[in-house]
Amino acid sequence: MPARVAKIAVSAVPYWIDRPYDYLVPEELAEKAVPGARVYVPFARGNRRSEGIILALADHSGYEQLKSVLAVLDDSPVLSEEQLKLALFMRDRFFCTVYDAVKAMLPAGLWFREDGKRRVNDKTVEMARLTVPAEDASVIADGKRRRSPLQAALLDMLCSFQALPSADLLRHTGASRTSLTALCKQELVELYRVEAYRRPAVHAGEEEPLPVLNGEQQRAFEGLSELALSGKAGAALLFGVTGSGKTSVYMHLIRQQLDRGRSALLLVPEIALTPQMIQTFSARFGDLVAVMHSSLSVGERYDEWKRIKCGKARVIIGTRSAVFAPAEELGLIIIDEEQEETYKSENTPRYNARDIAKFRCARADCLLLLGSATPDIVSRYNAQTGRYAFFTLPSRYSDTGLPAVRIVDMKRELRRGNGGCISSVLRQELAENLERGEQSILFLNRRGAHKLISCGECGYTYKCPRCSVSLTYHSFNNRLMCHYCGYSRRLDPACPDCGGMLNFIGAGTQLVEEELKELFPDTRVLRVDTDTVAPAGSHEQLFRQFREENIPIMVGTQMVTKGLNFENVTLVGVLSADQSLYAGDYRAGERTFSLITQVVGRSGRGEKPGRAVIQTYTPDNETICQAARQDYEDFFASELELRRLQGTPPFRDLLAVTASGQDEDNVVRACRAVKRRLESAPQGREMTLLGPTPLPVVKVNNRYRYRINISCRATGEIRNLISQVVIACSTDKSFKGVSLFADNDPWD
Repeated sequence: MPARVAKIAVSAVPYWIDRPYDYLVPEELAEKAVPGARVYVPFARGNRRSEGIILALADHSGYEQLKSVLAVLDDSPVLSEEQLKLALFMRDRFFCTVYDAVKAMLPAGLWFREDGKRRVNDKTVEMARLTVPAEDASVIADGKRRRSPLQAALLDMLCSFQALPSADLLRHTGASRTSLTALCKQELVELYRVEAYRRPAVHAGEEEPLPVLNGEQQRAFEGLSELALSGKAGAALLFGVTGSGKTSVYMHLIRQQLDRGRSALLLVPEIALTPQMIQTFSARFGDLVAVMHSSLSVGERYDEWKRIKCGKARVIIGTRSAVFAPAEELGLIIIDEEQEETYKSENTPRYNARDIAKFRCARADCLLLLGSATPDIVSRYNAQTGRYAFFTLPSRYSDTGLPAVRIVDMKRELRRGNGGCISSVLRQELAENLERGEQSILFLNRRGAHKLISCGECGYTYKCPRCSVSLTYHSFNNRLMCHYCGYSRRLDPACPDCGGMLNFIGAGTQLVEEELKELFPDTRVLRVDTDTVAPAGSHEQLFRQFREENIPIMVGTQMVTKGLNFENVTLVGVLSADQSLYAGDYRAGERTFSLITQVVGRSGRGEKPGRAVIQTYTPDNETICQAARQDYEDFFASELELRRLQGTPPFRDLLAVTASGQDEDNVVRACRAVKRRLESAPQGREMTLLGPTPLPVVKVNNRYRYRINISCRATGEIRNLISQVVIACSTDKSFKGVSLFADNDPWD
């Protein structure tokens, strides 16, 4: 029998030499060395032991001398054939190594430490059970009751149950380990171990029936159901206003797939939304629900992955990385709030969960459902042109109207002498809500107290020494902090340059909280941002406190804008609607419209009507007015025309090559080299190149960042060219110390 050759993706290789490497499989490892299993192999001249994963097996190799696989790490493959194909797809699409893709797919608990041991072991529980019939055990217990009452108690309890965890058995009977050991020696009881899953908290009550659909929901469900049952790959967009009940439609579609023996995957954009979704779905689907997000412990995430892989969990709910869940017989993938930027990974591999979902649905011949009240412009365009099926929920589920919205001109407030964060209009609305015992949410997407500290005499400002940003003042600890690298220092009593008086400029959530306590001294205010979530333990803890304790006012950052359902919230305030409009990104208008629309939609979700106040310095801005009217179709039409003129998605694709390093001149030179190579290539005339341009924050943690932006039709040929250029410049010794990477449609 000829020696087998394994094609292996090795973890130690950088992007520019990434390819399958051939290794001989020793005969003693042949049974376990199968595609999808991880191995140790010697790599490079020093034969350094490196981890790898088998992509395929062959009978021969094009190389004469091959090194041998050292060890197989898995008893069974950790990746299926479809997942291996996904890893190869990610390498080509997202400019990463195959092993980078593999690491993104697998939970951290599966990886090995330097000593060769797994980061997390399987959890087992010791169980106890009778080795004799229960009737015989009961007779024996009667005989022991006088001389060995604790042994009798153990036998009595085991007579009532087939098996019990030994710890619970000893705790409930009060017996010692010695008594249990004595019964084992008498061969009346045996101990054995079973696997136990570490699980996050889920709904513990009885399963509830699915919610009843109204007419609009039923029509959307029937149309989506037809697509889901067709047995063909497809995509659909469900466009529903905030509060229209998209989640109810999701649940009915998932139940349909479960009844067919299929699995379903639901992605949500924020960890803050996951607990709420878990409670809602586990109340209907019980233990079939699995949860995957980064806030789980390593053990919980690993055990949820195992439950999914063995088919014990068939409804998977999670954030971006849950798109890699090893669900078999996949029947449906739902991406809720599909326009959110959190579905795009900022680290290698820089994937978008929507692209991964499309690939998986195409391979599994199932439906991809995108849901949103403010769909991504590209998704809405695909629906308009017929690439996606399109369904709408134009009304709220409870038949209550959308919130009445008022736009407040903050320039007029300044002329009237109000320089605070809260306008007179919003102050009056808050006071009325307090009188009625109703709750309010205020949104400001900036944490801290003040964005900028400046000297009024010499103009000195506090800058981060490692980043090109100003330090943000946090009043609770009297410190200045950088929100990019974490640098912090205490605030001086006066200007460190001239001794002048310091001015506090710009507002954050801490300042808003302080101002609210001055305006309404006897009113509780809950702040929800990164600074308060960590001490509280989780977003859910703060949201539960807001709901159960009926706290009158909640002020928060982007965490409070979407997915939350508080029936007593009847007022929403947007404190700085202009903030994201001028971000220097072609998506700035779309992001602003979505944020305002989503947070306004938190109001009036119960029986009481809702209101909203939008504070802005540009009250006539078209995007703000469209968001106030909740008029997505008007916004889509105007934004689409702007995108057409700009040559941005959906009319052209955007890619980027980013360079970073400690020497700014060398970083810029590397970008120029990338641009020259792309311009001189035969495909150069098909691309529009812009740059080198600095990123919005050009310096982060002592590294300068510049970018070449590429507008084109991103064909496989173009992607291959960009990959070759990145590799060529990365290996150019004149750019030592510069890191280069390519990215699809970057968000920053």
